[in-house]
Amino acid sequence: MKMKRRKGGLRDPHFVPLSRQAVEIIRQLEPLTGKGQYLFPSARSFKRPMSENTLNAALRRLGYDNEEMTAHGFRSMASTRLNESGKWSGDAIELQLAHEDSDQTRKSYMAKARFREERVKMMQWWADYLDTLHDGGAEVVPLTKESDHGR
Repeated sequence: MKMKRRKGGLRDPHFVPLSRQAVEIIRQLEPLTGKGQYLFPSARSFKRPMSENTLNAALRRLGYDNEEMTAHGFRSMASTRLNESGKWSGDAIELQLAHEDSDQTRKSYMAKARFREERVKMMQWWADYLDTLHDGGAEVVPLTKESDHGR
């Protein structure tokens, strides 16, 4: 995974556990994208990853304006739902999203292998949760003016 560059050099490699569903999608992509360095290469060069702007443009073509959804919005949505679930430690979620702690002492305790098992389980839970939403099995709570204000 290509990560943002930090001041003074490259970030350490970021471990990204993949769910069963993600692995299957990657296998299905291989005939389309080949065995190159990136699953989603830039249209201009296979040596560079697809840009966030390309993903945002695809969302616009699907009918979402930038107030409704952005590529980065998927990360925000995942962070919110993973935290709301109460199933995962905040540290594991932050590590999964490659968020760095500015507190150097705290950062030193966030070893790379730490939370590895929890993150593997978390990503499988997330994929299963998305499948549930896709299949219509999610609990939907209708919001009306009356329910919003307890009337």
